[in-house]
Amino acid sequence: MTTPNRILLGVALVMLCAAGNGCGRQSALPPPAPERALPAPPPPASYGSPDQMMLGDAMRGGRQLPPAEVANLSDRLLMENSSTLRDGETLARLEILLLKTLKNAPQELRARLMRNLGIIHYHNRKFKLALNEFQASNELNPKDARTHFYLARLYAHQGNIFLRQGQQKKSRGQFKLANMELELARKLDPANPAYRKNIKHILEQEQGR
Repeated sequence: MTTPNRILLGVALVMLCAAGNGCGRQSALPPPAPERALPAPPPPASYGSPDQMMLGDAMRGGRQLPPAEVANLSDRLLMENSSTLRDGETLARLEILLLKTLKNAPQELRARLMRNLGIIHYHNRKFKLALNEFQASNELNPKDARTHFYLARLYAHQGNIFLRQGQQKKSRGQFKLANMELELARKLDPANPAYRKNIKHILEQEQGR
């Protein structure tokens, strides 16, 4: 083979190697990484709380809670601004437990249990049922500030309904009752900041949640 032919052959080999198709070399590209599954979203924090676990155990029949413990449990779950108040499933389970407990509850606990049942009805927007429970609770214990606070909210709701219907006189009457109940709540629990708010402001905050 002549020298020019050798030079042309060498150039051709160099070009083939540069294209990655010759010279026995493997491709420099790394293998594609395996796809990673997205992590499952965490459950709501409330479901892992001790009170939620206690409620679930009671509903499954694993442990029968005495009436006093049911009253304390429902007090904690239904605290103002608790996430439970927006959790329909938990409210439904707690309602069943309260109704069951009320059948054999001692007299000294019935007011609390009925008040808490009224709170559940209120946040489920079953206002007539809520009013019945709060009034019955108030008859047994007229010195419970939270019962008066919820009665104030109920009367204010009714006042708004009458106002939308153009029944001004009835609306004013309901708001008068609402302010009377709110004033009672303030006197019974003056340290509670929720009771120091204007009733209309309370409803506006509630509707904006």
